[in-house]
Amino acid sequence: MNISTLTDVRLELIAAARYFYQQGWMVGTAGNLSIRLSDGSFWITASGKSKGELAIDDFVRVYPDGRVEQPTEDSKPSAETAIHQVIYNLFPEAISCYHVHSVEANLVSRFVNGDALPLPPLEMLKGLGVWEEKPDCVMPIFANHLQVQQIATEIKTRFSNTPPQLPALLIRDHGVTVWAASSTAARNYIELVEYIFRYMVAARRVFGEV
Repeated sequence: MNISTLTDVRLELIAAARYFYQQGWMVGTAGNLSIRLSDGSFWITASGKSKGELAIDDFVRVYPDGRVEQPTEDSKPSAETAIHQVIYNLFPEAISCYHVHSVEANLVSRFVNGDALPLPPLEMLKGLGVWEEKPDCVMPIFANHLQVQQIATEIKTRFSNTPPQLPALLIRDHGVTVWAASSTAARNYIELVEYIFRYMVAARRVFGEV
């Protein structure tokens, strides 16, 4: 991928959003996707746009100094822009940040009362960079606040002190966010974590526990 070709990267986000919409992970206008460019700015889906019908002008460009470039007057950055900014600042290797809303993500976020979700030692964890036999992994959980900046601040504080094991986090009753060194990897990460969530929901139904 040539990250200097702005139109190309937006087309990648359009394709990913349409795919996630078809899976039921970005229903209506829910969720947001972004991709970072070589100058440190990033394109992010505009607020209030159907993720199954995105067009090239349905993105807003956010610069490192906070400046926002709006293709149209009614284009506003996604409400979760602050979270994407924090992720890119914390993880310089990250090129893409994807956030989706699935039924399973919200269900598993309620499986524990604490701020970390234990994950089953599935083979799928290898796709998220965990190459251990019977790995002991957890996914960080953050409270869902009306003011998204509060969520972003809590992410920054916790990850600055304790880096996550996986490039993913859950916001309780909200959805999952992943980040990766490419848009292709970010799409794969979403598929992998959603598979793990589906397994956890099914395991609880069948066995009564994960």
